[in-house]
Amino acid sequence: MTESFSIIEVIQLMLAPGIMISACGLLLLGMNNKYSLVVNRIRILNEEKRRFVNKAAEKDFSYEETIRLESISRQLSALTYRVKLIRNAVFFYTVAVALFVLTSLFIGIQYLSEFQKLNYLIITLFLVGMFAVLAGVIFAGYETIKGYQIIQIELKSAE
Repeated sequence: MTESFSIIEVIQLMLAPGIMISACGLLLLGMNNKYSLVVNRIRILNEEKRRFVNKAAEKDFSYEETIRLESISRQLSALTYRVKLIRNAVFFYTVAVALFVLTSLFIGIQYLSEFQKLNYLIITLFLVGMFAVLAGVIFAGYETIKGYQIIQIELKSAE
């Protein structure tokens, strides 16, 4: 076993990626909630759109109905894009979790094998994991902006 690290130090080294795994888990939980809400909103708007289309076969649309149908179409398009942003955020958070798990495993393997050349791999895995978290946060931030824009579409159609 490696003399340079005690077992306590190795466990402490393994905790940093563990904390990041926990943080990404919380971020994933939030993204999954958003995903569920957006998908539910898409389903509701699709149902409303179907009712309008069925109604169109019976009679002409009023001005208000035409505006509402246009608003629904714009919202569905924006919500579809928003779901893609959420998917991207979830993907990057999941990749980050995998990289942090690998980081912890390689820290343990390095301790057991006394193979010091794993230092570069361990640092690289951790840094790439952090970049994946950053990418996920960027997608999540942009998704929040898109969510606000969708609300603006809804409010504008109600005027």
